Amino acid sequence: MPDAPTPPRSSNPRLQALLGHEFFAPMQWKRRIALWSGAVLVALAAILFAKASNWAYALFLRILAHGAWIPLILTPVVFGLLSWVTEGRLRATRGSGIPQVIATMHVEDEGFRARMLALPVAAGKMILTLLALMVGASIGREGPTVHVGAGLFYSLGRRFGFSDPKAASRFILAGGAAGIAAAFNTPLAGVIFAIEELAGTFEHRFSGLLLTAVFVGGVVSLGIMGNYAYFGEVQASLPLGHAWLAVLLCGLFCGLCGGLFARLILLGRHGPLALVGRLRTRWPVLFAAGCGLALALIGLLSHGNVYGTGYSQARAFVQEAAVAPGEGFGVAKLLANTVSYWAGIPGGIFSPALAVGAGLGHNIAWFLPHVPAAAVVLLGMSAYLSGVTGAPLTSAVIAMELTDNQDMVIPIMAACLLGRAAASIFSPTPVYKDFAERMVRDFERQLAVQAQADDDAADAATGHTGATSAYSEPVAPDEPVEKP
Repeated sequence: MPDAPTPPRSSNPRLQALLGHEFFAPMQWKRRIALWSGAVLVALAAILFAKASNWAYALFLRILAHGAWIPLILTPVVFGLLSWVTEGRLRATRGSGIPQVIATMHVEDEGFRARMLALPVAAGKMILTLLALMVGASIGREGPTVHVGAGLFYSLGRRFGFSDPKAASRFILAGGAAGIAAAFNTPLAGVIFAIEELAGTFEHRFSGLLLTAVFVGGVVSLGIMGNYAYFGEVQASLPLGHAWLAVLLCGLFCGLCGGLFARLILLGRHGPLALVGRLRTRWPVLFAAGCGLALALIGLLSHGNVYGTGYSQARAFVQEAAVAPGEGFGVAKLLANTVSYWAGIPGGIFSPALAVGAGLGHNIAWFLPHVPAAAVVLLGMSAYLSGVTGAPLTSAVIAMELTDNQDMVIPIMAACLLGRAAASIFSPTPVYKDFAERMVRDFERQLAVQAQADDDAADAATGHTGATSAYSEPVAPDEPVEKP
């Protein structure tokens, strides 16, 4: 029987080897297309969100011009409405959004991730944050942009067939990095933030995804918005010598204040703050309305300076503008940020934190007349952000990219390290990580309750009474299940 004919071989073995390279693999190109498409979508969403945020706050300022008393009625009503709307399926839209992204990085359950990162949640996050800004909420858009970016990447990755938990984690991380980079126009900070805050570690396989997402999103942002610094170019330096006293003062004082703010919004299980947490859990809508009233009162006493993101006030301090907020702005903004976050409404803390730090740095500069005021403000802003987030490297890079300043690299890094060390007195665990751990624990408790319910149902079907104590009474759970 004659031998079967052998298939013809390529006349060019090098070409055959090249075409067989991993670069040309269909799955690799599928992933690249998903990443590029996601980065473009995140950049466009971030730009749209930024412009809409500016419009929403401008609308509030026009309302405020008709009477400083209007927020006393409008803000509590809308805060209560936002709390009511986010009690159900949109509960994942509450708060900054960064803890939700961190939690999904550590919980690979598909249902949990879908609940936190679904497209309706991303859309709701943007709309509800804009509504909060329309009534003067002291919140930022950067955290929500990270949440939206992670949600877009996660959904897009699943549509392209990347449903494996590890692959989904990489898409979530890349989306979060693209979100923070697009929100601030800080590509390097986006990468550092993803490694330091979202993932908590560095893996070689993550690096390409991060850089690709940030690069493509940055190109889109650059093409539409142009090359700009968030606070404008700041020409400030800190000569070595007595001027470095500013590093010590800003690092310790602003870091302590940042840690205090983190402790206030975490609402611990014990002490006076536990009462605030119980009130919010028992009467969430009324509590949110009360927070809105408190914000309006603070705004009335501060002549309206504490409303919104605080971007214009922080820029005025950094640029040493002729017209700037008063000396009490930093403390008043800190209180406004606290009650806004207590309300449980959607909104981030990045921009408001920068504003508080700038205000506190401005106060410290008054005691250091021979040190450039802009340099002290920049140090205060960096140290406070580091104290709040517990991410000194990210805070330092963000501060440098926001002001296009390279002369202050070493002083800013020193202030951020001091700020994080001082903040640990009040908040040993970084605030985003603490919130994320609570979400993970709540999810695990829900799984345990569901498993117990299934066991009880099975026992009832078989006639078994389930676990009992020595006195033939049902065994009580060790800890009550918290409402997620």
